[in-house]
Amino acid sequence: MTAIFVCPRMLLSLLSGLIMGAAVLFVLYRWVIPTAVQYHGGLALLWHDIIVERALDTLTRTSRPQRILKAVQRKATVGDPQSVITAIDHFCRHREWAMNVGDEKGSILDSVVSEVSPVTVLELGTYCGYSTVRIARLLPPGACVITLEFNPDYAAIARQVIKWSGLEDKVQLVEGASGDWIPWMKEHFGVQAFDLVFLDHWKERYLPDTKLLEECGLIQKGTVLLADNVICPGTPDYLEYVRNSPRYNSHYYRSHLEYTKAEDGLEKSVFLGY
Repeated sequence: MTAIFVCPRMLLSLLSGLIMGAAVLFVLYRWVIPTAVQYHGGLALLWHDIIVERALDTLTRTSRPQRILKAVQRKATVGDPQSVITAIDHFCRHREWAMNVGDEKGSILDSVVSEVSPVTVLELGTYCGYSTVRIARLLPPGACVITLEFNPDYAAIARQVIKWSGLEDKVQLVEGASGDWIPWMKEHFGVQAFDLVFLDHWKERYLPDTKLLEECGLIQKGTVLLADNVICPGTPDYLEYVRNSPRYNSHYYRSHLEYTKAEDGLEKSVFLGY
């Protein structure tokens, strides 16, 4: 058998190269690429919402919503909704980006909820319950938010986040497709019309679901529609409809895509009547 001799100098050089390569990759992953995509919404979504999420899912054998829940359980105080919001924001800014409405646009959401002071709220798209908690913590006594989530895995995490915040008595979380549930809202929940509708689900569903809400009489004079991500990823057909329809008085709140510097915003549309 022939012995294989490895020169210590060659081995040291190889190890140094591996360490240097790993360090470069870490710096690219942790700082360079995230900084480079900060001002471009499409690149930010590609990097954070596809490449990084899939890589971390594979490496950790957990999902992003599960990692968000762990952050809440580690950092937030049970029964304190603000601490839940703070824990998620900190995680998303410093550990792993996620497509919540975020802290900057969240402040706009807060101001609209406080202005409307709604008794009945419909949220389309729960994800992990971040915006649900933001809304529910500001509702007056006796008010309720019905939040609709298509993905059962997201819904399972959201229930735990909402319970951790102590707001489960103000929230009814429903699993299923918006197009299937909206026609049954009156019968199932006894709701005549919503005071506030927050749209934050599939962007291609904004317009058809708005029209469905109109057809089902779930929007009344004075109802406020607040739509997230109208610039990035974008909802051009919805914006064209609410900005040009005589049924709505619409206003755009310019902001940024959650936890980035890329432009995004919220569209507030007040229903003027049929």
